[in-house]
Amino acid sequence: MAALTSPLMNVMIAAARKAGKAIVRDFGEVENLQISRKGPADFVTKVDLKAERVIRDELLRTRPHYSFVMEESGVIEGPDKTHRWYIDPLDGTTNFLHGVPHFAVSIGLEREGQLVAGLIYNPITDEMFTAEKGRGAWLNDRRLRVSARRDLNVALVGTGIPHIGRPGHEKFSAELNAVMAEVAGVRRFGAAALDLAWVAAGRMDAFWERSLSAWDVAAGIVILREAGGIVSDLSDGQDMLTNGTILATNGGPLHGRMLKVLRAA
Repeated sequence: MAALTSPLMNVMIAAARKAGKAIVRDFGEVENLQISRKGPADFVTKVDLKAERVIRDELLRTRPHYSFVMEESGVIEGPDKTHRWYIDPLDGTTNFLHGVPHFAVSIGLEREGQLVAGLIYNPITDEMFTAEKGRGAWLNDRRLRVSARRDLNVALVGTGIPHIGRPGHEKFSAELNAVMAEVAGVRRFGAAALDLAWVAAGRMDAFWERSLSAWDVAAGIVILREAGGIVSDLSDGQDMLTNGTILATNGGPLHGRMLKVLRAA
């Protein structure tokens, strides 16, 4: 079955592919990039800024009135306050800077307070994860479904580790120790958007992280839900975009069990 692309998704795909081409051109040339630091271990590169500009220009061309929330440029209010793009032009910047081919363009769309479309694209592997509310989730032309594992002791779980300059090191260590004692394996890949997409694709069974931004997770939330997964914040609420915490699972009993383990830590 081929993915049914709407005019909206075609616009998002075109923007992601155009930005992806620019990113790939610079990948492998990281030693020559002009890199500035905006905080400890938190880098902005010319690549981030260029990719964000490409995406914004492409989206404005067909949706000129929508608002934007972007990692590098912040909030830009358009005339249409009911539609809001969430854009991370290069999720996994540190991977990119070290020549690790695991990073993504992430574009999410909110309509009247509800996340309705998401796209996550790794230009190195040419894997395009897409979803629209009520239309299912897709990896290129293949329908996505979450895994069917129901027990923690066979689950592969992803996470994000707070780096230098980020709070919560002790809390994370406690959570990691608790989760490691219950699951088959824990992975840290360094790109939250792709982590969410991989749970949607059944490559991992769960993922949790703290101190995230709305643009890190907006697209992945839509994709995961449309693949049959469950997503909440770490208080089991739905404030993922505002409180910076997330737990994404394949649904079923795993979600409650992960919440219980993390809370006990």
